[in-house]
Amino acid sequence: MKSFFSKHKYTVISACSFVFVLFIWQLVTDILHLVSPVMLPSPTKIVETFWYKLTGGTVPDGSSLIQNILSSLKIALGGYVVGVIIGVPLGVGMAWSRRFELVAKPLFDIIRPVPALAWIPLMILWLGIGYASKVGIIFFAAFISATVNSYTGIRQTSQVHLWVGKTFGATNRQLLFKVAIPTALPMIFTGLRLALGSAWVALVAAEMLAATSGLGYMIQISRLLGRPDVIIVGMITIGFVGLLLNTVLEKLQKKFVKRGKKA
Repeated sequence: MKSFFSKHKYTVISACSFVFVLFIWQLVTDILHLVSPVMLPSPTKIVETFWYKLTGGTVPDGSSLIQNILSSLKIALGGYVVGVIIGVPLGVGMAWSRRFELVAKPLFDIIRPVPALAWIPLMILWLGIGYASKVGIIFFAAFISATVNSYTGIRQTSQVHLWVGKTFGATNRQLLFKVAIPTALPMIFTGLRLALGSAWVALVAAEMLAATSGLGYMIQISRLLGRPDVIIVGMITIGFVGLLLNTVLEKLQKKFVKRGKKA
């Protein structure tokens, strides 16, 4: 028992703290009734609502939890993929080519401080209120992080490594793809994870644009109808789905970074 605890000490401590918070939450809501359920539903109520939505319940937003998750993933991943496809090459190009940096970086530096939510009015004007405008908002949320970290990763490439490559007759293209990019992979993947987090954060705002489903829409409708239990279910679901996607990226990072080091 002692060896098990010492081996999994931090996991046990984390689990105990989580259970303690749930106990206090249940105590002040369902047992002592110190907080109104209209303001904060109990953990048991949250579990009941989560199970109801997970098993096909459509009240109050008209969609089940699975339908809302799939709708949100379609929007979030759509904008994220476009942001990464454009952002990573842009960051690499600006860091590798001085001429390209002089052309592209001033414009990027102007766009960079603008929050993704500030693009909502233009997205509506340019793309309407459908799927494309929501993807556009997510794109700007993901694009910045992907570009900045790719740029920083290439900039941090060791000059000694580049000099060795040149000594052995490597071309500029070979230096980029065989030295700079493999060296920058940890920073690039950090950018991908940050971009994913930014995209997921912007999801709720994006789904306020005349959406009919999605986790953000579910939270918005529940707010209007005074359903804090559904709001919390939506928040928890966003957290777990975001954690799952981040875990997938972590595994990809370990795989590709190891491969890059071997190469």
